[in-house]
Amino acid sequence: MRAARALIGISQAELARRAGVSVPTIKRCESEGENIPVVSSETQRKICSALEAEGIEFIPENGGGPGVRLAKKTTR
Repeated sequence: MRAARALIGISQAELARRAGVSVPTIKRCESEGENIPVVSSETQRKICSALEAEGIEFIPENGGGPGVRLAKKTTR
């Protein structure tokens, strides 16, 4: 999530506002260490939707590990 925020240049507070969650929730999701943060599937959906609305694509794990990237803009 931290990488996704960096790609679009927004703060934890801004992501929290756009996703409709608290800043501590974003901080908990971005915490490093052995413990994987536990958030509800609804919270995950809100955060992912907010990032996807800004052009973030989530890359599935296929050998190299999961990741994020900016979507290519389509021209019409």
